This record gives sequence, C-alpha cells and structure tokens, in this order.
Amino acid sequence: MALWNSVTGQLRSVIEWKNPAPDVLFERWTDNGDEIKNASKLIVGPGQGVIFVYEGKPQAVITEPGMTDLKTANIPFWTTITRFMQAFRSEHKVGIYFFRTAEILNQGWGTPGPVKYLDPQYKFPVGMRGYGNFSFRITDAGSFFVNIMGQRDQLTIDELRTVIVARLVQPLTDFLAEAKFGYNEIDAKRNEIADGVREKVAPIFAALGFGLTDFRVENTDFDDDTKRRVGRVADMQAEAQAAQAVGVDFAKLQQLVALRDAAQNEGGAAGAGVGLGAGVGLGQAMAGMMGGMNAQQPAADDLVAKLSKLKQMLDSNLITQEEFDAKKQQILSQL
Repeated sequence: MALWNSVTGQLRSVIEWKNPAPDVLFERWTDNGDEIKNASKLIVGPGQGVIFVYEGKPQAVITEPGMTDLKTANIPFWTTITRFMQAFRSEHKVGIYFFRTAEILNQGWGTPGPVKYLDPQYKFPVGMRGYGNFSFRITDAGSFFVNIMGQRDQLTIDELRTVIVARLVQPLTDFLAEAKFGYNEIDAKRNEIADGVREKVAPIFAALGFGLTDFRVENTDFDDDTKRRVGRVADMQAEAQAAQAVGVDFAKLQQLVALRDAAQNEGGAAGAGVGLGAGVGLGQAMAGMMGGMNAQQPAADDLVAKLSKLKQMLDSNLITQEEFDAKKQQILSQL
C-alpha cells in the first residue's frame, strides 16, 4: 500500500488550492509532501497567487488566474522506484505556497493604550485612544514570503492583523505630535489623521510585502486623567468669562466661591466657626466690591482669605486632609 500511494503520488498532474479556509492568508501545499511529477499542472484560481520554490530556491511568483506547467527532473515511476531504498523520496523537492491576492476587508484596529502627546492649546500631555478599521492586500509575495512567512506552513489573516496593529501606534503618535491637533479638534480631524497615518506606515508595510488599501479612524476617546484636567480648565474659563461679564475680578470671585463652600460644607462646632467666619468674610468682600473699594480689608478678612487659599490647595490635592485640618485650626485660633 505504501508503494502504491507513492507511485500514485508521482502520477499527480493537477495541483490547486481547493476551498481554502476563510481565515487563511498564506498556506503551503502539502497534498503530496514536497515532490511533484514532471509537467504537473498548477491551477491558480481567482483571488489566489502562488510562490513556486524548487530545490530550496524561489523560482516564480504567479498571480494571474489560470493553468501553469511545472517542469522538474522527476520522471513518473522511475523516481519512485529508484528511490525505493530512500523511502521513495526524490531529491527534487518543491515548495508550493498559495496565498490570497484579493483585498482583505474591514479589519478592526485599536490602540492598546492611550497615545500620549502634548496638547497645543492646554499645554499639558493628553492621552488619546483611537479605534477604526482597515483593509489590506499582499503586494509583493516574494518579500512577504521572506519577511513574514519564514519557515511557517500557514499564516492566518488574524496573525497578520496583529502585526499591522502593533506597528500603527508609533506612526500615530508621531503624526499627532507633528500635526498638533488640540483636544477639541480631534473628532473633526479624523480623516486627516487616517490619511496621515496611512502615509507614514506605507513604506514600512511595503518593505514587508503588503499594503493598506484603506485605513479609517472611526472613533477617538481620551483617558480619564485628560478629561479631568480639561474639565477643570473649562470650568475655570467659564467662571472667568462670567466674572468678566459682571465686571468682577476673577481672583476675587474665586475667593467668594471658596468662602461660600466653606460656609455651606463644613460641619460640627469647628465648622460652625468656619461658616461664621466665611459668612462674615463673604459679606465684607461683597460689600467691598459693590462699593468699588480697593482699601485694605480688615484683619478678619485676611484670615478668611487664608482659609480660602487653604481650601483651594486641598481641592487641588496640593495638601492632605490632615494638613488642611491642622492649618485650619491654626488660622481659626486667630479669630
């Protein structure tokens, strides 16, 4: 039976990639080991390509659908019989690798973590996540075979997708750093980001033997730290505009807000003292502003101002709650 199987293998005349799995991108033909008969017929179907490697050397890349004659030094029957003492194997080895030439569509991508860059408007680092999809196809099967396939017999679409996504982060970071798109501009600039990133990765992927035929940024998002910082800046800007609209100095408005919070939020006996002091300071500050007075405030107002600044330091996480409580008691003792 083993002899007959080897003999019939030498009679094989048609080689083709029948019904490849939908997730396979590159695959070695192994239906008859690595020997073929002289003048075998190679059939390349639509959307397929073949790399023909003979005796360890790539000989041809075939991408046009159709039938091709393969010529080797193997002679039917005689090769098998003369190699009987060598387990019926010929020295004329062939490797036939089928691959997809069709475009692989709608592969999802996403940054594994936030992409850090300096926001040109806020002047602090922000972290952006990006999501989208891309399409690709093999453009240079020879380079792809050398750089990606290596010694593998099979490569799946998902394996190559992982390679592509891993190489997107750095070009995306470089483009954002160069483009200087602000936090508030990102959504409106998604097409420009997609075009810029695609242009940057094109030479990288071309050297590996494939190329992106489409690349899209469908959504962007920023990390919680960035949102918190931007939110604080936006709140302060809104307060400054409101103060300007009513003719109030922003610094004085911040003092009034802090005094109000101290009067409303503190509890207990000590809190009552803070609330009372804050209430007095609030009234004095309002009276001073209404009268357009720029004279020096009473000593009690100075203490209230200290409490206000102390509260702002606590809210900004510049001091701990324990430090705030201790300093607050020290200031209150002066009332």
